[in-house]
Amino acid sequence: QVYLVESGGGLVQPGGSLRLSCAASIMINAINVMEWYRQAPGKERELVAQISINGLSNYAASVKGRFIISRDNSKNTMYLQMNSLKPEDTAVYSCHANVVADIWGRGTQVTVSS
Repeated sequence: QVYLVESGGGLVQPGGSLRLSCAASIMINAINVMEWYRQAPGKERELVAQISINGLSNYAASVKGRFIISRDNSKNTMYLQMNSLKPEDTAVYSCHANVVADIWGRGTQVTVSS
């Protein structure tokens, strides 16, 4: 069974940092593209960042320069380092991969508030 499990969310003050992890139940060196999405209350889910199997990454304009996506194939884990967090980054963050079918984690809550 293929599944993804996110961790690392929490409450942080504006300007702070968090690192999210997405652990996979399979070897991620077989997954071409892995992605982080987020969904804030009352808003549609949006793509935050994606990383390819060879390490190429893309970011939403709203997080570019503040967030860094990475993957560690030896640990079957993808990460999202979030710096200079803003209240508008508050959302449930989920990881996604397409392995024959769309696979989603359950998400982890990130709240940025003073």
